[in-house]
Amino acid sequence: MEIRNLGRSGLRVSVVGLGCNNFGGRIDLEASRKVIDAAIDQGITLFDTSNTYGNRGGSETAMGEILGARRKDIVLATKFGGPMDDDGVKVGAARRYIMAAVEDSLTRLKTDYIDLYQLHRPDPLTPIEETLRALEDLIRQGKVRYAGCSNLAGWQVVESAWTARDVGAFPFVSAQDEYSLVVRDIERELIPAAKTYGMGLLPYYPLGSGLLTGKFRQGTEMPKGTRLANEKRQADRYLTDANWTIVEGLRSFAEARGHRLLELAFSWLACREPVASVIAGATKPEQVVQNVKAAGWALTAEDMAEIDRISGRA
Repeated sequence: MEIRNLGRSGLRVSVVGLGCNNFGGRIDLEASRKVIDAAIDQGITLFDTSNTYGNRGGSETAMGEILGARRKDIVLATKFGGPMDDDGVKVGAARRYIMAAVEDSLTRLKTDYIDLYQLHRPDPLTPIEETLRALEDLIRQGKVRYAGCSNLAGWQVVESAWTARDVGAFPFVSAQDEYSLVVRDIERELIPAAKTYGMGLLPYYPLGSGLLTGKFRQGTEMPKGTRLANEKRQADRYLTDANWTIVEGLRSFAEARGHRLLELAFSWLACREPVASVIAGATKPEQVVQNVKAAGWALTAEDMAEIDRISGRA
């Protein structure tokens, strides 16, 4: 397993990370244990969750039960900012909430510290300076090692970097955003900002909600149990004529070189600067093994140019 620095920070993470959103909700404790065991066996070190995953706290609780002494061997990342109640109180990035949210996460995770504590989404009601100063206090207290962000616009990433520099606070070392061969919007502004300020990128939904697994064919019935079969909103978003054209072109590209579409999806992301780790969820151990193996295709500059042409980015 390749290990990379997260941006210009000293935090090192595996090039394939485990998304833990299925724990405590979609799959039970024993199934979660098998996935975590497989991930550790495969050399995955980055485990990414959120306080909201698993019906508000379920994922963190499951991980706290399962990890035990192996906690020290992984990079544990979680998030704050999403709603943890229905009253609009336990939400956001204000100092008062952050200080309570981190204690709750530490308790559920059964740990003394969080390696990467990430703002899950922008909070329009709280100045970024307040958020950064609160996170700095947690870092100085040893409860958090590094801070990151997720789902911020490019201008918000720049604002956070300039604010941190201006007030002498610790900056965000990473940005976690949706990025795949069929969703490349962040290339316009966010990726240039992340490169400029030395932030590592942690792509989620690397398989385009399943579209890039190779299981789907236009005009055929969606495989039962898949997200695109079960969630109409996701299907409407991803199953467009433009995406089908891209996917079929990419499938042909991969197969002509003796690879699968899934391998192309992972390996392409792993080759993109400033990607540090590709976050992929799993509900079964074999999916973990498959994801790790998929990231091993070393694409050439010519390959990358051809992929851009197929994707309409040339």
